[in-house]
Amino acid sequence: MIVLDGFFEGPKRELDWHNVDEEFHEFASRQLSTVDTLLFGRVTYQMMASFWPTAAHSDLMIASKMNSLPKLVFSRTLNEVEWNNSRLIKGNIAEEVSKLKKQPGKGIALFGSATVLSTLMEANLIDEHRIMITPMILGAGNPLFKNMERRHTLKLLRTLTFKSGNVLLYYQPN
Repeated sequence: MIVLDGFFEGPKRELDWHNVDEEFHEFASRQLSTVDTLLFGRVTYQMMASFWPTAAHSDLMIASKMNSLPKLVFSRTLNEVEWNNSRLIKGNIAEEVSKLKKQPGKGIALFGSATVLSTLMEANLIDEHRIMITPMILGAGNPLFKNMERRHTLKLLRTLTFKSGNVLLYYQPN
């Protein structure tokens, strides 16, 4: 989820601006049913691992999926990962994801993790971007797209509008 000015976190990594309601929870649950592997960078992994294992009652359906799905965590600084079904990868991100994509199964999802995203984009390993935009401007924060070495053009595949004002954009790299 990002805001109109392109940030996926506030300047102090805050996410209190996320526009989440029952419709969003239903969407998130459906989306998680289409994947069998989650990818995270260290910061996003630590945030998710501190939340989902003890998620509130309203998040139990999503929590069950988040907690049970296999997770690959890309980090040069972590020494271990403890969240259920997590595996630490210290090696080459692009190489690991390229191997993973050759295996049979459902989709692979990356949440947040801008550094991992830019690495995968530069290696042409992203098949589809699903970018949820919340109708807000933060003015500062952590941009989703950073450290890009070249221009990336995308083709809009479809959109999904939520009652909350959120808009989900589906893009395919050209």
